[in-house]
Amino acid sequence: MHERNRLLNGETLIDLSYHENDVIGVTGGIYIEARPQEVWKTLTDYDNLSKTLPKVVASRLIEKKNGEIILEQTGKTGILVFEKTVNFRLKIYEEYLHRVSFEQISGDFHVYHGEWLLEKHPEQKGTFLHYNAKIKPLFFAPPILVSFVQRQDLPGILSAHKEHAESAALYRKKQT
Repeated sequence: MHERNRLLNGETLIDLSYHENDVIGVTGGIYIEARPQEVWKTLTDYDNLSKTLPKVVASRLIEKKNGEIILEQTGKTGILVFEKTVNFRLKIYEEYLHRVSFEQISGDFHVYHGEWLLEKHPEQKGTFLHYNAKIKPLFFAPPILVSFVQRQDLPGILSAHKEHAESAALYRKKQT
């Protein structure tokens, strides 16, 4: 309950954990004043993620069939002079208005899988957006650096989803 109150008060929550073989666990959460439908649209607008999310350089839907989506992305990771371009292909499964699960099938990571979870606020028209992932780059990057970069980047990604979904919600309200 304490976590929900912090989210409702406008905090963006980030937590990191260290696992075997230098895998980093990343969790994050934010409260978005928009219905799950608007949040869903921001998460699943795959071809436009490079226009709405920081550090995403390119994002392209490759294939969609039998409930499975293949997405190709290019992003920037790192800090200052240690910034690196990463490429990867993800297999994505959607559970409409509830979950977007992903796992790398090829690319620049040993381990890259996780999920986005949407949770409707029971008393309001808002949505809690949660992110959980496990990450280990294929290239050399000490776990402390990977965790630092995640702590720096994830709040911006969560905030971008919030801004985009809330803008869509505001536009919808103006139309009615």
